[in-house]
Amino acid sequence: MNTIWLPNIEDFEGPKYKALAEAIRAAISDGTLKVQQKLLPVRDLAWDLKITPGTVARAYTLLTDEGVLEAAVGRGTFVAAPKLKSESVQQTSFVTDVPTIAPSVERRPDVVRLTSPQLPDVGQAKLIQQIMGQVAANPRSGVMHYPNRTTFKPAREAVQQWLNGTPLGALDEEDIVLSHGGQNGVSLALQSILTGPAPVILVEELSYPGFRRAAALLRAQVIAIPMDSEGMIPEAVAAIAKTHDVQAICTSPEVHNPTGLFTPVSRREEIVEVARAHDIQIIEDDCYRMGASRAPSYRMLAPERGWYVSSISKTLTPALRIGFVVAPKPSVPALRRSAEHGFFGLATPLADLAERLLSNADAVECAAKVNAVFSQYVQTCVNHLGAYDVTWHENVPFIWLRLPEGWRASAFCQAAEVVKVQIRPAEEFAGRDARAQHAVRIAINAQIDRDHFEAAIMRLRELLDNPPERIGV
Repeated sequence: MNTIWLPNIEDFEGPKYKALAEAIRAAISDGTLKVQQKLLPVRDLAWDLKITPGTVARAYTLLTDEGVLEAAVGRGTFVAAPKLKSESVQQTSFVTDVPTIAPSVERRPDVVRLTSPQLPDVGQAKLIQQIMGQVAANPRSGVMHYPNRTTFKPAREAVQQWLNGTPLGALDEEDIVLSHGGQNGVSLALQSILTGPAPVILVEELSYPGFRRAAALLRAQVIAIPMDSEGMIPEAVAAIAKTHDVQAICTSPEVHNPTGLFTPVSRREEIVEVARAHDIQIIEDDCYRMGASRAPSYRMLAPERGWYVSSISKTLTPALRIGFVVAPKPSVPALRRSAEHGFFGLATPLADLAERLLSNADAVECAAKVNAVFSQYVQTCVNHLGAYDVTWHENVPFIWLRLPEGWRASAFCQAAEVVKVQIRPAEEFAGRDARAQHAVRIAINAQIDRDHFEAAIMRLRELLDNPPERIGV
């Protein structure tokens, strides 16, 4: 049973997602929405109400958790039948002809790991399992041939569709190469760029450790550039470029890892000006962005030298290792050679899976729901740690905490370990000889119960409130 019902969320108070949830409850209560009536897809309802897909997904997830709605992979979201009091409320109900996946995570672990974002399962696990079955039964690319550019075209088209809305400039599927996750994508881009005996790449003074690891594999020197609240300082880039063979800049302007900072378009344009003056390529790692882009990518601002790398590791699952690299038009042949000469390409069944998954409307909804769940956990962090110096955003699955006087990053992480919480100090994002600020990154683990996560954050708050100097340690 379909519906064209549209709520008026202005009639309800509170945040928009709560107002939407209340509107749906009211419509069910007064009979406007019937049992098993289908609601509009996340993106369609968001468009009609002029709100973000994440807001709609958050409301749907809230009501699904309560048993008011139910989700069926491949069919949509429906009004659930009323539960008897004796029935336990299930988070999601799926119609599927494949076996149920056994839980792969512990909801209340003894030690709470907040070192790397852990995605919630909002239906993508069963969706992936279904698609795996479809690929096994009828692999488009076959199972007896080497990967090749022609058979991977549908997968590249699916990536192009997945990236729809990302400001990348003129984009053809031929500009895309599939990689084994974002880290492999960074390595492929560097392999395509670096030449000569002593190439140099630039990174922010605090940056994703994978940039340094990829450079080390290619025997390139890494130079850390000072940064301010908007990212890498252009004048510092220009100064280094005058005395070194700088060939690439590696940066994450949408969501800087680990600080969560955002580089506005004005700063990006300054970086592009310096890069053009010194013939430097720019590699943009966009793996951590979960919401809409807030500024044009470097590939759009500098089509001749802007590279774009992303993956599905923070939006759907890190297990599949599906990433993608978009090269600037002049460098597409070099990028293809790096992949084809290095590993021939992804395994053909994995490329077929990527094609089906990234072109699936349910995967898009799952990504929006993952973001909505992460946002709830982020809010929990901010509720307890907001009195301290934190950088956060609802669409970023970690927060950056600058420690108060009395705490050093290493000591704070050790104290957190004692209370069974694992986090990452700033030193892990700095060069070996750098002096990092006293700060920590706290990643969101949405694979544990919300109250268990909140208890861990409260233990960190207790440590912050009682630094060693005050408690005599």
